[in-house]
Amino acid sequence: MIRCVSFRIALPALFLLLLFPAVHRDQAAGEPGNAAASRDAVSSMDGVAERYVKLALAVGEHDPLYIDAYYGPEAWRAQAREGKKPLETIEHEAALLEAALEKLDPSGLDEMLRLRREFLIKQIASLAARVSMLRGTKLSFDEESAALYDAVAPRQDESLFREKLARVDSLLPPGEGSILDRLDRYREDFIIPREKLDTVFAAAIGEARRRTKLHIDLPDSESFTVEFVTNQPWGAYNWYQGSGHSVIQVNTDLPAYIESPLGLACHEGYPGHHVLNVLLEQKLAKERGWVEFTVYPLFSPQSFIAEGTANFGVEMVFPPEERSAFTRDVLYPLAGLDAGRAEAYTAVMKLTRELRECENEAARRYLNGEITAEESAAYLSTYALMSPERARKLVTFFDRYRSYVINYRVGYDLVKDYIEREGGTESCPERRWEIFRELLSSPRVPSGLRK
Repeated sequence: MIRCVSFRIALPALFLLLLFPAVHRDQAAGEPGNAAASRDAVSSMDGVAERYVKLALAVGEHDPLYIDAYYGPEAWRAQAREGKKPLETIEHEAALLEAALEKLDPSGLDEMLRLRREFLIKQIASLAARVSMLRGTKLSFDEESAALYDAVAPRQDESLFREKLARVDSLLPPGEGSILDRLDRYREDFIIPREKLDTVFAAAIGEARRRTKLHIDLPDSESFTVEFVTNQPWGAYNWYQGSGHSVIQVNTDLPAYIESPLGLACHEGYPGHHVLNVLLEQKLAKERGWVEFTVYPLFSPQSFIAEGTANFGVEMVFPPEERSAFTRDVLYPLAGLDAGRAEAYTAVMKLTRELRECENEAARRYLNGEITAEESAAYLSTYALMSPERARKLVTFFDRYRSYVINYRVGYDLVKDYIEREGGTESCPERRWEIFRELLSSPRVPSGLRK
């Protein structure tokens, strides 16, 4: 197995001169040293950021999944398409940019500039790792997630899953068959009819948006459209278009259960991916002119923060009791389902959501070659109580997105721990929203949240 290697190499003198304008000229003109150094650092990072965006677009010409969103100059995208760079050249140039940032002294920078420098270093290192993988480097599941997302999923003890399975078993109506068989039969009564899905989802989105706007100022121009699609490995996806607009696609390949619309509305929309992208564009790309936030490489630490905040965002706008009440009082009637059974169903589904922690282990074993695709699906059916169809669908997600799966649960845990460590506990909701807003509108990396 080929292990991760360092991508840093010596910088040519000319490249250094281009990235780091001479400080002494400003000081000679009477500008204070710290101010001059800060201004030059900004200029240097601006230069690196532009080159980084162009390199990300160049990677996208080799990897069609790599660019999740781009709303920078169209000329840069055209340039990437017309002059397709070899992967070796991209990797070499990324190493130069990363090394240039490492040479930039962060001690004289304010917090936002220090965060920006760290963000660019991690994003560029991740880009280089992805290019190395495209060139044939083989990494283990944990090596890959560390290189791409700046994080590693903890290993899970299967005895914990078995304990939760026993609790689910005790809550289900008695009957023949396995726990999974009984759960599938039980959940049939909570499927949203296809003709009512649009109405239910619109109500969930509307309430999530209303609650989010009580705490986060959004531009008047922000908007989204919802599309229902099929034949995708994911349940829903936010395609950010720039200028405050998103296209949210919901996959209808599998049954839509009553608990799904609210979670998807928050995760993909408010205060999840849509709000994150709107704020990054408004606060960083436009107001500060930081061009690195006009591109979103999917396989990068940016996704870890995006998925973590999107998952935790569900609890921000809908604390557990309020989520249960809104689902029971509003969504059940819209779906034509029996709201009298909502409390019992919520208790069962809370436990099954906790079982989804095993997804990282299923992906780790499968992508490390320890088990087959069929065995990975069986693992998910056994420990996450997924139907065979849903489990196979998730394995196709592993095939396409690989270690990306860690971003959901591990991202949630890290974001939650960070916000609470900073004083954003349930008993301090205003502080909770303050920290959450900062996360959504500043450059952050996973390792930075662990400090």
